[in-house]
Amino acid sequence: MGIVDLLALDDALTALAQIDPRGAQIIELRFFSGLSLEETAEVVGVSAGTVKRDWSAARAWLYREMRQQS
Repeated sequence: MGIVDLLALDDALTALAQIDPRGAQIIELRFFSGLSLEETAEVVGVSAGTVKRDWSAARAWLYREMRQQS
């Protein structure tokens, strides 16, 4: 991943945080901090199932957003 990709990811995460703050937080905790589903659930204060659903939706949203930017 190059510098341009990191900037695009940052822009996409910022946009996601505007429409889905919890989804953006879950992305940050899972991807950047390396927390498990269970650890993330504990930090966020929701069930592991909710984290799994939000993680999946947020990743799909970021993928679409970054594909549109390129």
